[in-house]
Formats: sequence, C-alpha cells, structure tokens
Amino acid sequence: MTMQGELKTLARDGVLRVAINTGNRALVHQDGDQLRGVSPALAKRLADEIGARMEPVIYSGAGKVFDDAHLDKWDVGFLAIDPMRAEKIAFTEPYIVIEATFAVRSDSAFVDVEDVDATGVKILTSTGSAYDMHLTKNLQHATLEHSGTPPESFEEFRAGRCDAVAGVRASLEGAFSTSPDVRILTGVLTSVRQAMVLPDSTDPRIAALNEFVAQAISDGFVEAAQTA
Repeated sequence: MTMQGELKTLARDGVLRVAINTGNRALVHQDGDQLRGVSPALAKRLADEIGARMEPVIYSGAGKVFDDAHLDKWDVGFLAIDPMRAEKIAFTEPYIVIEATFAVRSDSAFVDVEDVDATGVKILTSTGSAYDMHLTKNLQHATLEHSGTPPESFEEFRAGRCDAVAGVRASLEGAFSTSPDVRILTGVLTSVRQAMVLPDSTDPRIAALNEFVAQAISDGFVEAAQTA
C-alpha cells in the first residue's frame, strides 16, 4: 500500500480527529475559532492529502493529550518526544525543535537556567509537559511543584506561586512580555523535539506518517508554516 493509502485509514467516515495542544504557543495560535501555526498547518495538509475533513480535538496541555491516547478521542496528534511516552504512543521523527526555559521574578538573582536549581527554590511546571519530565529527571536541589496546563501555571506564578515557572519560550513570552515584574531567562532549560504521534505505540502506520513529516520538511512546508 502507498503512503497515502496507509494514512487514509487513519480517518473514519472521512473525518480525521487531530489532537491540538493550544498550550504551546510555539506551535499553535488560537484566534477565535481559527487555529494557526505549524501543528494545525501540518494537520490540515495531512487531512487534505488523504481526502478527509480535519476535526480538531482541542487540549490546553500536552499531558491531557497523552492521557486520552487510549480512550479513542483522537486519531493523530502532536507531542514532544519522550521515552516514557513512547512506551504507549508512536512518534515520528521531529518536525521542529523548540526551547524551554524559565520565567523568574525581575528582582531575583537568577541569571542562567542553572542558577534556578538551588536549595530552597521552588519551580512551577505544567503536569505532563516535556519540560516537566525533564525537570523531574534532572533537578537536584530545587523543589518542583505542579500545576495544570501551561496557561494555568503561568497565572499561578503571576499570582505569586513559586520562584520560577518553566515553559516553552514562545509561550512564556506570550504570557509575560508585558509584565515588568517578570524576566524570561535567555538560557535553554531543554530542547523539546516535537513530533506527530499515533495513539498506539505498535501502530505500523507510523512509518507512513514519518514519511509524510519528512516530505513536509524537505519541501519547505514546515519552515513556511512557522512564519505564516
């Protein structure tokens, strides 16, 4: 079967349900009912290529997308590559690599991301995010506290919770660029490799989806969608 033929089987009755995480502003911008950014652009391209109608399934955080993977809520999605997640869902190669970092109080002494991992420091993170997983594995001195979605963690930080909040740089900039009492550190906490995913780690159609992603990268579609 051809790549397109295999991918057509992802849709049901002509509908492709796509999990879209609006909590990641580096990938998705929601303008009313309109979804913009590289993830929805890739989803629309996939739907068009297989002759299906794209039906967005909106989530406000990556953890919720993963939690619904085996509940028949979506057919294809977008998540950061992680070995623990890969035990349950199937990943393509990454279509984009984005940066995560910290937002801190303007009057704090933090300069580099390494400064934040210190005894007595409290870091807030969105449960189930790629940077949450990174911090869980790598923090040595600071205390990690959890919130819900990225926007919820940003609002709790704004209200005074914790000394720093982790997030994708673009999302942090969107939340705090006009806040004089908050600084976004220039260093990189972790680089997040974003991929398209299927909700079953054993699904053989991931090879065809990977071919789709590779083509979208090679013909310049992904790069163009990032600046659209």
